[in-house]
Amino acid sequence: MSETIITIRGLANSFGDQIIHKDLDLEVHRGEILGVVGASGTGKSVLMRSIIGLQTPTEGEIEVLGEKMIGRDDQEAKNIRRRWGILFQNGALFSTLTVAENVQVPIREYFPFIVPPLLDEIAGYKIAMSGLPADAGPKYPSELSGGMRKRAGLARALALDPELLFLDEPTAGLDPIGAAAFDELIENLKQRLELTVFLITHDLDTLYAICDRVAVLSDQKVVAVGTIEELLALDHPWIQEYFNGPRGRAAASGSDKGQRGR
Repeated sequence: MSETIITIRGLANSFGDQIIHKDLDLEVHRGEILGVVGASGTGKSVLMRSIIGLQTPTEGEIEVLGEKMIGRDDQEAKNIRRRWGILFQNGALFSTLTVAENVQVPIREYFPFIVPPLLDEIAGYKIAMSGLPADAGPKYPSELSGGMRKRAGLARALALDPELLFLDEPTAGLDPIGAAAFDELIENLKQRLELTVFLITHDLDTLYAICDRVAVLSDQKVVAVGTIEELLALDHPWIQEYFNGPRGRAAASGSDKGQRGR
């Protein structure tokens, strides 16, 4: 049985009278790409923020990489956070820093003794890993396309050689060719770096192309986790509408064709 990297038990999140999550359970296994899907408002990003410590749940337990996350002091949490990387929507880059300087931010925070030229060398390596050209390093985010900004954000997420990668809607806003290329990059990085990936997405092509399992958020909790084939066997109205709707059928057809072409 695969090692569990993230364990969530009885999670509850609310904002005032609005309940987002209640009695939510989830496990993420080492080495897998877990896709997280759900209708708008089901709290996919809130779930990720709870795991990484940006949202304090009202109830429940969260363990990441064998460490309890709720109630840790800042230094203890910092020691755990250095073991993961995060790509937020739209990259969330610092606009006044170059791409290379953005990548160097977490390195400077956790390893202040590393100085140029080694710092520049590490940043250049991470930029290359993300699929950006070498001349992207001295550019500012405003000089990059949307797809390049996402790759720059990915380079920063990889800065500390993480074991675990969090991706929030990484292909949103990309054209189909760019989205497929980004999916392929994530799959390759997962294999090469032995990453575990927690991936929030609404992109059905991404789910079929690279996700080992999919977790479905609905009714304030995770209602199902499994392969797409396993989910399709469930009699849940949202799951059936999502995967068997026109876009779901198109994604499944494209996946079948891709497999036949390999």
